[in-house]
Order: sequence, then structure tokens, then C-alpha cells
Amino acid sequence: MGRGKKKRYGRKQPSYTKRKLRPTLQGTLQVLRPGVAHIVSDEGTFTVARRGLREGMDGDLVSFSVINKGPEDDQAYVQSVIQRGTLTFLGSYADMAPLGVVVPLDERIQRDFLILPSDHSACKHAVSEGDIVSARIISYPTRSEPGIVTITKRLGSATELDLDMESVVASYGLAVAFPEAALKEARVVTVDVKQALVTEKIRQDARDLICVTIDPTDARDYDDAISVCELDNGQVELGVHIADVSHYVPWGSSLDLEARQRTCSVYLADRVIPMLPPELSNDACSLMPQQDRLAMTVLIRLSKTGEVVSWRAFPSVIRSRARLTYDQANDLLAGTLPASKLPCAPDVACAIEKTLHTLNRLSHQRQRIRAQRGSLDFESIESRVVLDENNQPIGVSVRQKTDATSLVEEAMLLANECVAHTLDEAKRACAYRVHEAPQADALLGAVAILRELGIAKGALGDLVCAGDPYAIQQVLHDVAGTPQEYLVSSLLLRAQSKAVYGPHNQGHYALGATAYCHFTSPIRRYPDVLVHRALKALLVGKTFEVDMLPQLCRTCSEKERTADAAARASQRIKMAQYYEQRIGEKTMATITGCERFGAFVMLDATYADGLIPMKLLGDEWFVFDEAHMSLTGEASGTVLRPGSRVAVQVHGVTVARGQIDLKLIPKDQLG
Repeated sequence: MGRGKKKRYGRKQPSYTKRKLRPTLQGTLQVLRPGVAHIVSDEGTFTVARRGLREGMDGDLVSFSVINKGPEDDQAYVQSVIQRGTLTFLGSYADMAPLGVVVPLDERIQRDFLILPSDHSACKHAVSEGDIVSARIISYPTRSEPGIVTITKRLGSATELDLDMESVVASYGLAVAFPEAALKEARVVTVDVKQALVTEKIRQDARDLICVTIDPTDARDYDDAISVCELDNGQVELGVHIADVSHYVPWGSSLDLEARQRTCSVYLADRVIPMLPPELSNDACSLMPQQDRLAMTVLIRLSKTGEVVSWRAFPSVIRSRARLTYDQANDLLAGTLPASKLPCAPDVACAIEKTLHTLNRLSHQRQRIRAQRGSLDFESIESRVVLDENNQPIGVSVRQKTDATSLVEEAMLLANECVAHTLDEAKRACAYRVHEAPQADALLGAVAILRELGIAKGALGDLVCAGDPYAIQQVLHDVAGTPQEYLVSSLLLRAQSKAVYGPHNQGHYALGATAYCHFTSPIRRYPDVLVHRALKALLVGKTFEVDMLPQLCRTCSEKERTADAAARASQRIKMAQYYEQRIGEKTMATITGCERFGAFVMLDATYADGLIPMKLLGDEWFVFDEAHMSLTGEASGTVLRPGSRVAVQVHGVTVARGQIDLKLIPKDQLG
């Protein structure tokens, strides 16, 4: 062998491929959870590589590079932080003299911060060991240096605050306090109906309509009111009246800028974090009974069979005649609550009773019409933990679809469609609600489980895999009223694509609608405010053009997912607190999924989710069968799969993670 050419035996030499490194880009870093982040930029949204975060924190404006590791596998690496997005955070204080330490409640911040000996902010604010504080960052952590903070406020002790819930607020980056500029604008808002009718030529006085609001018992903001008039020709005119938020929140105002940042209200188990200050959300914009309010009205004329004949939209002034809860409306429809007992003036009680019965008839007609065009209605149960005045769990409320919830829902769906068609036919950009057909692989996974349950076999399952909405309807119909109903509905719902906001209409698959938008909840959703502005501009012959509309739609979609995740996390925590007092309790449950580490279940009484870890499945070893998504006992041959009914005992909880651990027990031990 020649010099310099040594032969290496026994090991194949690695082959190296040059990765394509794109030029440095700029974007906003969004940390979703520890170790998972992406960067939103003008060039697109990129997933951050496992070790690509470096010193970046959520909300930072960063420069980054992208490495292509394969087809459709672009990964981003943060190169430097241009501008910090996190200036303050909430944390738990610890005294480690001569230093102080603040441990962030936000689990996405994986570093502790120090307070220097020369900083006396802990003493100034009378902070003790374990107190929750607001800390302002003085210097940010690097690979070799810790971050430095100073305390700006003491929030309370660990016993005064629910740390697990505060951690949810912090970890999902939920804004709690409104900036002073927005509060200042909110304080001077007044409801001036006369002025609005005089200055706005297209605004109409609709106070002669018998309008009513129907909401959950604990609702504080009333976005929508409904009216109905029966016409001489047998047709019906449905009125949907929505709070005119855009009248009080001008584009570019401090209120508007803050609403853009929040994009939606967040409904946690123990609180509501509103999109708008209470002066608007609970007062000026809220359609409270016996109060004149500015609204956006859609009057929809329907045939005897519920088909849409025509519609028109306009700014209005309305007066709600009664505020009903869903329970009151249901009791009225069932005949167990007489009209004389309604919370309204006696002279309109009979009219309101007639309104509800007419709306109920329309609701059933509209449900049939939507089903005929392929609309999908997934049966769901909403389980909420009931809290006492100290936010401690005292029970669980299970909410299901009723005639009252359906009649409101159908009216809102119809108004949203009419407004979307109006804007789409005029070729106006706005925040449309877009829902694409589900991905084939997601449906294949769902159908595989359904077939294990003896459902959706043969050609029907093939059609479901192809995304045929009528086939999905058939499966839902086949399991209606059976113990498998909610499991099957949940499986098919999870297989659906996520609905998002987009600047152009692309239809809504699940609703079978060719055009759809959100128009009916502007107090709690920013896309609805954008739709109102676009509609108002169209009505006066102007345009509402916003260059940042695509980005606003993306932000609204992302923040909506964050709000939903935070709400679910808060309910899981409170549910775990509820079961913390019920260790040893026995109940029946339905298995909803199987993994190598155990089986997921839904408890009968509360519809809470729990986990039976592998070690709590009993004395025998269970083998996981990925192909059939089941667990099989090696000794007994017992098969556990989604849909199996099992007896369980509450074994323990991990409140911080909202986890309920259960033990599999023989059914004869239930007693």
C-alpha cells in the first residue's frame, strides 16, 4: 500500500452528505412546550430543531437558519436574538443567601433566575420563601451564565394561590392585565343610541322586535340575541342580533391592538381571561336585558320547510326583552316552566314562549337540511368541574346538547353562513372560517379502531376512509344511543382537520357549507370583529383592506388553539383536584385508547379522562398489539381495546399534570 493510504478493516466508512443551509432569516419564536417550538416568518413557519433553540425564549424576534434534512423536513436553528419578547414572568421565590432564586411557573422557561445580593427587591416587597412573584428580567441566561431578575410585585403565598392554575396561565402565555392605554379607552366608552341613529345612515331601529338572549347560567357577556316573526305567507323571518363591538373598538386603537394580541377570550376552569376589558365585554357591548344596545343584525327569511329564501344585514339598535338560561329555555319547551315564570315583563312572556317554540321548529328543520348536504354533527359531552367560592372542586357538571342549545346553535350557524356568502359574493377578503376535508391517514387510523369494534366494516369503512361525509353520518347514526356513541364520535372528530381562519373563502367541510365565517361572537373572538368591519365597509360601498390580514388569520388560529389547550389543561387540573379527595373510589369506565405504557379510559360518572398504567393492570403482564391497538393479558388472554368496559379504582393523582391514575379491578368488586 502506498504512503498515506491506510486501509481500515472491519468498519465501513461513513458517507457524508452536505446539508443545504439557507441564508439567515428573521422571525418570531413561539415555544409551544418544553423542547417544542417553531418560528413564524415571512418565508413560512419552521419547526425548531431539537437543539436549535439556544438562548431563545417565547416571543423573541430571532435570526435563524434552516437546514434541509430531507423532503419536507426543514428544521430551524436560532442564530441570535434580535429583540426579546419576554420581559417579565411569574415565578416562585426561594432564598439561597446571599442570592435569591426565582423559579418560573412557565414550564417553557427551563432556567432559574438569580437575584443578586445587592438587589433588595425581595425585602422591599416583603417576599418570603415560596411566595409567587412577578420578576423583571435584567439579563438573560446564556450557555455559561444564569439570568438575573429583580422582583416587581408579590402576588401571594403558595397557600393563597392555586399554583397549578397559575402555572397554566404562565405556561400558555396568557395575558392577564390590560395595558393602561386600553383601560383608559374602555373607561370613556358610553352607549349613545340616539347619536348612532342620527350619524349612521344605515343603522336601523329594531327595538320593536321581541329579542331574547339564551346563554349558560354562568355567562356574563351576551354576544347574541334572537328574534323570530311569522309572516302572512307562512314564511318566517329569523333575526340574529350580534353585539356591535367594532363600533366601540376602532381599527388601530389601543383596545384594538390589545384585542389583536389576545385574539380571543380564554375560559379556564376558575376564571375567564377576556379579550376586551370588562367595561366593554360585560357592559357596553353586552346585550343585557331591558337595555338599548348597538348591534349588527341579520334578518333571514325562511320557507315553511326551513329553506333560506333571502337575507339582509345592517347595523341596528335592539333591546333584549329577557335573558334566559339554557335550563329555563329547555323547561319552557318541555312545558315544565310556564311563560308566567319567565324573567321578563308580563306583556311579552307569551310572545317569548311562542318565539322559542318557533325557533325550536326551525332548529330541527335546519338540522335536517344540513344533514342532507353532508354536514356532520359529532355528539359530545362537556364535563366541567364545579368550584366553590374558594375555587375548590365540589362537583362535576356534565353538559350535553339539548333543544335549547341546538336552537341557538342553528341560528348562529345560519347567520354565519349568510354573512360569509354576502362577503364572498362581493369578493371581499375577511377572516373566513376554513375547514378542509380530513387527511386520509387520520381517517385510516380511526377506521382501524372502528373495525376492531365491529363498526364501519366493508364498503362503509372504505367510504369513511375516503372522507365521504354521508358515510361518516351513517357510522354516527349506527352508534347513536349505544354505549359506544361518544367514543366513536370522539374518534371521528379527532380524525378531522383543524378548522382555521383564512383571508379567502374555501368552504367548511364538516358543516357542508360552501362559505362560512365567524360573525356571532365578537366580544370573545377577534376574527368576528374583522368580519363585522368587512361587512360594514361593504354596506356603505367602501373596502376594508388590511395588508396584515393573512398574518392576523394565522395568529388567530394559533391563539385559538392555545386558548383551547389552556382551557383543557385547567379542567384536567381541577378534575385531578376533585379526585384527589376520592382516592379508593370505584367506578365503571370505557377504554378510549391503548399504548405500551397502559390504557386510557373515560370514567362513567364524570366523563373524566384517566390512565391505567401498565403496573396497575393486575398481576399478569399485558402485551401491546399496535396493529389492533389493544392490550392482551399473557396468562388470562383478557383483551383490552377501545370500547371495552372495565371496572377501575382511583389509585392516585398528579395534580400539576392533571393526571388521574386508576387501577383495573374485577367488576364484582364494585359492590
